[in-house]
Amino acid sequence: MRRILFLLTLALNLGAAVSPDYAARRAKLRESIPDGVLVLFGAKESEDLHYGFFQETNFLYLTGWEEPGAILVMTPEKEIFFLPKRLPSEEKWTGRKLGPDDSSVRDITGFATVMPAERFETEFRSLLNESPKIYSLDTALEKLAPMRTLVDARPLIAELRMQKSPEEIRLIERATDASIEAHKAAWKMIRSGEYEYEVAAIMVGSYLMDGCRRSAYAPIVGSGPNSTILHYSRNSRRMDEGEVVVMDVAAECNNYASDITRTVPANGKFSPRQREIYDIVLGAQRAAIAAVKPGMTIPKKSPNSLYQIAYDYINTHGKDLHGEPLGKYFTHGLSHHVGLDVHDESDTKEPLKAGMVITIEPGIYIPEENIGVRIEDVVLVTETGAKVLSAALPVDPDEIERAMAHGK
Repeated sequence: MRRILFLLTLALNLGAAVSPDYAARRAKLRESIPDGVLVLFGAKESEDLHYGFFQETNFLYLTGWEEPGAILVMTPEKEIFFLPKRLPSEEKWTGRKLGPDDSSVRDITGFATVMPAERFETEFRSLLNESPKIYSLDTALEKLAPMRTLVDARPLIAELRMQKSPEEIRLIERATDASIEAHKAAWKMIRSGEYEYEVAAIMVGSYLMDGCRRSAYAPIVGSGPNSTILHYSRNSRRMDEGEVVVMDVAAECNNYASDITRTVPANGKFSPRQREIYDIVLGAQRAAIAAVKPGMTIPKKSPNSLYQIAYDYINTHGKDLHGEPLGKYFTHGLSHHVGLDVHDESDTKEPLKAGMVITIEPGIYIPEENIGVRIEDVVLVTETGAKVLSAALPVDPDEIERAMAHGK
């Protein structure tokens, strides 16, 4: 009984909840490397006090391992997991780690073969005898094997990561639900005269209190002229009467990200011009979401492009102050994949397939008018179309105004 309790406690402390998915993912990847050896390095312990430790996401996707210094080596026939030896002097600062000599190491890691990291170079050179190619993300391996061909493993892993499993979709929904509550919390307190960082603080605090580990990306709260800056994240300006506020803020929970943007009036009421621009962006988003289905694509210059649908809508609705079409004010892409990273590993040239999770985020940014509007939702591609995972957060301008008025 004491041993069972020890293993459970250790697994919880290490955050190493092994899932059958990891072994299945590795088995599928091994089919893509029939002529080589794959080497992936996990993240090292961070010495930057601004950040805690977070695993490199390709490594996390294949192993589920959330401790520093690990190495994964795979061939078509075998896989070896290398762990650094324990350093009790460092564990006083960073906590108990699992060592390669711990009796429970195979059960906890899910690997049949676990070795000390110090043996990596010896084992690696041995495997090279039958491996003309090295698949990796790290070009430094060229120094260890200058006569072998180094192949970027990222596209092979991205091909697996693009289609999400039911469990991954559930985790993205979890992060999305927490992000929705954060936006709603901001709507209750936002008003003219307050600062952008106050809004950001409410939102981040909301999903941290909900059990999420961190923001999926640096929170963006841009008011007035800052609403026209795509990735503005200083969040230092005071919001003034009659301005819109772009809030591009979302959580990462259990390692999976979400990505949501809403644009709201600082004083709770859109002006006629703000509503006109907002309605055009909303119309473009709805047109693009309605077109989402397997076979569509997301780049600007590609067949069956969702971007083109949104751009054409924007460019044929409304004018700027000089009577010119608004398409030139849609200055970024429409979509990206979401998963372990907010901009998840993907091959954007690949047509959409069921199980992919993407954003749909058109925007119009007119610096001359201090009006920026972006509306972004997380969308699951289904067999027949799309499911908006963030649909519980209103996008209709009347609903937003009512929600803000009710909050105040």
